[in-house]
Amino acid sequence: MTTTTGHDTAQVIADVQALAEAGSDERVTSFHVRDVALPGGPGTLALISMDNGFDHTKPTTLGPRGLLNLSAALDAVSARADSGEIVAVGITGKPFIFAVGADLKDVGALSDREQALTIARFGHDTLRRLGELAVPSFAFVNGAAMGGGVEVALHATYRTISSGVPAVALPETFLGLVPGWGGNHLLPNLVGVTNALKVIIENPLSQNRMLKGPQAYKLGIADAMFEPADFLEQSLRWAGAVVRGDVVVERAEIERDEQVWEGALAAAKAFADMKTGGVAPAPYRAIEIVRAARTADRDAGFAAEDAALADLIMSEEFRSGVYSFNLVQGRAKRPAGAPDKALARPVTKVGIVGAGLMASQLALLFAQRLEVPVVMTDLDQARVDKGVSYVHGEIDGLLGKGRIGPDKANRLKALLTGSTSKDGFADADFVIEAVFEEMSVKQQVFAEVEAIVSPECVLATNTSSLSITEMASKLEHPERVVGFHFFNPVAIMPLLEIVRGDQTDDATLATAFATGKTLRKTTIGVKDSPSFIVNRLLGRFMGEVGRVTDEGTPLEVADSAFAGFAPMPPFVLLALVGPAIALHNSETLAGAFPDRFYVSENLRRVVAAGKPGFYVWDGPKPSLDPEVAALFDEPAEPVVLTREQVREQVLTALADEARRMLDEGVVVAPEDLDLAMITGAGFSFWNGGLTPLLDRTGVAERAAGGRFLAPGVASVPA
Repeated sequence: MTTTTGHDTAQVIADVQALAEAGSDERVTSFHVRDVALPGGPGTLALISMDNGFDHTKPTTLGPRGLLNLSAALDAVSARADSGEIVAVGITGKPFIFAVGADLKDVGALSDREQALTIARFGHDTLRRLGELAVPSFAFVNGAAMGGGVEVALHATYRTISSGVPAVALPETFLGLVPGWGGNHLLPNLVGVTNALKVIIENPLSQNRMLKGPQAYKLGIADAMFEPADFLEQSLRWAGAVVRGDVVVERAEIERDEQVWEGALAAAKAFADMKTGGVAPAPYRAIEIVRAARTADRDAGFAAEDAALADLIMSEEFRSGVYSFNLVQGRAKRPAGAPDKALARPVTKVGIVGAGLMASQLALLFAQRLEVPVVMTDLDQARVDKGVSYVHGEIDGLLGKGRIGPDKANRLKALLTGSTSKDGFADADFVIEAVFEEMSVKQQVFAEVEAIVSPECVLATNTSSLSITEMASKLEHPERVVGFHFFNPVAIMPLLEIVRGDQTDDATLATAFATGKTLRKTTIGVKDSPSFIVNRLLGRFMGEVGRVTDEGTPLEVADSAFAGFAPMPPFVLLALVGPAIALHNSETLAGAFPDRFYVSENLRRVVAAGKPGFYVWDGPKPSLDPEVAALFDEPAEPVVLTREQVREQVLTALADEARRMLDEGVVVAPEDLDLAMITGAGFSFWNGGLTPLLDRTGVAERAAGGRFLAPGVASVPA
């Protein structure tokens, strides 16, 4: 049989069966069908439940075998629909999970374009049948739905969603792909071009932002929303009313005006330019398919998705995206260099030295995740009260948003106490300091704490750059000091750098890793060295940017050189970090490595003047603050570089620094550098963080003596 899109369905199925037989580790999803009598008596609904046999920690995915199983289930219900045995078909997921689409591991293993095209076509051929049955179909989105999972729902005639769904997303462009099983074509024809581009382009390129259930419902992705407790029961009752005709689903007519579409598409392209610098092809392919969706029929739209998916699956950006995904999902959960977890000591009470913003964020996190008593201290009662008040305010905010209940809010508040004395640390198992970034201050703090706590109590420092070994050097038990470096804001940034000093013992390190895991952070083991991983690489990055601007390249040119590489323009990032903090890090690194770390004199002037950043925001785009511009020292012989030259110079410096860090043993492998830059600095998935980009552009060989990763690890196999 040949489909309306022009390919031989029987041959596609045979090719998919061959792929299924070749793959050995697919988490195969089953599609169980059971009959449900719809409330109100309209007849029987055949309910398909997607389940891969794992608990909710292993989301339901759709690999080759899974798609074949779905096709078989649809064969069965289609025959029954044709014969009049059933009046509707429904599809839902296992508890907490609807479906998250194709398994990236399986897709990344495809070795040629024809295989990729086969999976794209079979996905379309299978999913579209759900919406082309002789009876109406219903998707009951009970849990997380991403990628192909969202597309399963889009193919149904109607959709309900639980208000408790934590994530609805089409993340493909974040990974270097496009929604390839109908999303690009169906979504704009369901919710309009502007809303569709928010989901397809804007959200994924904004660090893979997700929609919650109510947001997806408000956009029009679902026709009805129900509470989680009786979601399926209410959905079936609603479906029965729809089948009976008592409920008529009305959807707004889609605006087809070409100017309206072109305006939305132009805005999406501008957003993609800002985020990717035009170097990542996926969002632009997605935009073109959405453009065609205004007038194209379903067959043409799906054929365009097939071609784009086949091309992009074989692209370097997607291979880097898979590499990044595997780092975040795999290596992050099994940190290299962590001691035997059996050595970890229990943490039943936490002490925090400091009550400023960072310390207060830490107090909230420890109380939430560890659910143990937390004691904050500071120099005077006013500071202590301010810190405790901040945490209580955050807890009240969570309560107000419905993220916790009153009982949980009261328990969290009861766990937190504040004092001007450190005596409350006497029975603590874990004390972390978050005080002024000055070695003598931190040494004094630890000396005071050591006089109170037990010999086994872990002493952790949140320092961003100072030596753990030196900090511990004057203590009686230096072996229990460890770096525990969080990133701001603590609640959002996943990375936690765990730094081993020269005398840190395995029990302390194991306790630090176990605590980090309980805090739900991505933990990476780091050798004690100036500024550790992220701040060292960002220090070299910002130093080189400062050098080129001090020498005469305009800030606007330097800032525009890193779209698609860094999460934001460097001088915007500098304002977020704070010029004084950036200068301190720069000076620390220049003190340790004066031969290659540059301290910008213009940055010194900005800090001395007390300016919070380099730009003012008068509108949607920033402009250089005239007061900052007046501080700059104009070089006698300006050297003005192009964006490409700035990018090359900075990447060359980063390649050099990354190689030095690996040679010094700062981390175990390049993968740890990439994981740190993705989770701690927001570097893009489609670049693989840092080292795949350096490999792919040839900078690694030119500046660092060779590739960082073996061919095929984060690129198209040779």
